[in-house]
Amino acid sequence: SGLFGGMGGCAMIGQTMINVKTSGARTRISTFLAGVFLLILTVVLGDLVGTIPMAVLVAIMVMVSVGTFDWHSIKLSTLKRMPKSETAIMVITVAVVVATSNLAIGVVVGVFAASVMFVRRVAHLIEVRREVKAEGDQQVAYYTVQGQLLFASSNDLTTLFEYTADPEHIVIDLSQSHIWDASTVAALDTIQTKYRQHDKTVEFVGMNEFTTAFHSRLTGELGN
Repeated sequence: SGLFGGMGGCAMIGQTMINVKTSGARTRISTFLAGVFLLILTVVLGDLVGTIPMAVLVAIMVMVSVGTFDWHSIKLSTLKRMPKSETAIMVITVAVVVATSNLAIGVVVGVFAASVMFVRRVAHLIEVRREVKAEGDQQVAYYTVQGQLLFASSNDLTTLFEYTADPEHIVIDLSQSHIWDASTVAALDTIQTKYRQHDKTVEFVGMNEFTTAFHSRLTGELGN
């Protein structure tokens, strides 16, 4: 926009919403034509557009705002059903946009808030199941880890194993989980170290391809 002498703004949001809601756009060609028309207005018809009174453009933008706002999202019946975290993200984003008069800042803060709340929610979605089986003359403790393993959830992972009560051989099944960061690898190393202190061996099984490569590259390299 600046390259062609225009003023930067959030036309892409309003234009897209009006294109879909009012004009009934359904395919990519509508988006392309809308962009081409906007380019023509800026480059070819810039002088003509410049004669339009600002009050008229303000009125249009007000109607665009009214048309693009999801009024259903702020109904009390909707807010009662929605998770509190999503309502909080909406309020935070709107408050920052109004306070700064800058949509970009509001979006960045909103994305950051959504990321933090997502991590908090995922952190409590891991589950560890324990089962002791007899294999020949020895007992084997099987642990099945289920959920997404990242820095938030791996903090509690080390507390979910029975280090002293388990037999000499432990199998940890990770087929229903996924390792996302180095903190989880460090947690698995800690678990292995604790069992080793009790003269017990740990075997990790069921890792997917990404998890196997990630774990192999970092295991044993994150501690002293």
